[in-house]
Amino acid sequence: MKKSSYLLIAALMFVFVVLAACAPERSDDTEESDGESGSTETTEKPESLTIWANDEEKQLEAVEDIAANYEEETGITVNVEVKSMLDQMEELALAGPEGNGPDLFFQPHDRIGNIVAQGLAEPVEIPEDVMNSYSDAAVDAITYKYDNETNQYGFPAVIETYGIFYNTDIVEEEPKTVDDLMALLENKTNPSNDEYGFLMKPNDLYFAIPFFNNYGGYIFGGDAGEYDTEDIGLNNEGSVEGGKLFQSFFGQGKIPPSTTTDVIDGLFNDGKVGAVINGPWSIVGYKEALGDKLAFAPFPTINGEPAQTFVGVKSWMVSYYSENKEWAADLAAFMTNPESSQHYYEVAGELVPSKEALESIEDPIYAAFAEQIKHGVPMPSTPAMQQVWEPFNNALQFIAEGEDVKPVLDESVEQIKTNIEASGVE
Repeated sequence: MKKSSYLLIAALMFVFVVLAACAPERSDDTEESDGESGSTETTEKPESLTIWANDEEKQLEAVEDIAANYEEETGITVNVEVKSMLDQMEELALAGPEGNGPDLFFQPHDRIGNIVAQGLAEPVEIPEDVMNSYSDAAVDAITYKYDNETNQYGFPAVIETYGIFYNTDIVEEEPKTVDDLMALLENKTNPSNDEYGFLMKPNDLYFAIPFFNNYGGYIFGGDAGEYDTEDIGLNNEGSVEGGKLFQSFFGQGKIPPSTTTDVIDGLFNDGKVGAVINGPWSIVGYKEALGDKLAFAPFPTINGEPAQTFVGVKSWMVSYYSENKEWAADLAAFMTNPESSQHYYEVAGELVPSKEALESIEDPIYAAFAEQIKHGVPMPSTPAMQQVWEPFNNALQFIAEGEDVKPVLDESVEQIKTNIEASGVE
């Protein structure tokens, strides 16, 4: 045999030995998951998992309960560490590379673009049955395209939107259309006594977006999670029409363009306002002030269609730095299954994306929020969205003050495009 043949055989044997040494060891501790994700059948079960939970008391209580249930079912210790949701991204960027970060962390979906760009989160594979248990808006919210690949980032745990709170002493019937809101404003308003049939902020895109969405306006083109940030529809024909409708609520004898959140909440709690726009975070304060007089309705229809309000979703995200990604995903799936979601809703008082849990809500206010979620659209999760808020909020203020709608919207969109280009995001 030629010397070159011996050398080739020796080289092949060396490669085989190296590959065999590098292969992952199978362990007798390998088990099929008792959770929901179905991704851990051949993965060694860890002794523990760590999650970063938000620092709100009731939320934390619910999370600890669910984590204890997972421990009981799987034998895996779940370490729940309290970490403000606002601080988690920055701290994960520091702790993760050092091996001190969590397996799961908790974030709102509109930060997904930034989280993924920083390499902090692992895309997850959600089994079809688990995916189908979440509301459509929640699935859209956690879906994001990055580097030409579309994936899900996180298991949705909390969902919220907004609608109309009203005082039944002033508003006899639930406002079902935007014309009903205008009728309240015109018939129940006496500015000299600080009395208003309806109030809303003049400069808040978050609450104003249905006026634009329902006429064919939009922030970015493309599908949810796959945004075309060069295609901005906030000054198209539909947006101009929606802007004119929005403007009609402000001015002399109507909503003062100087109205602030504090003014709205103060007058509503004092029983001087018939109806306001707000979300579930305001329920406790409003109930304390108004008691049984407080009622809630989905956002009234605009242009003959259900209002397309913004939807926000908070999810459990798998850390890129986790050494137990499959089991972390399994825990996240367990924490957001229908049974766990129902418990979270009952303890934390936040709406959950589980279809089963949403449909079983008996409280009339929360049930109305659940109804509105069906028509909502997720806030864009691209980092470019951060360049939209200020220019468009300023535009809304100018519109409320009576300036011509089309030029204001045109200028706002140009500023948004300039901001996006300057920021370097896509």
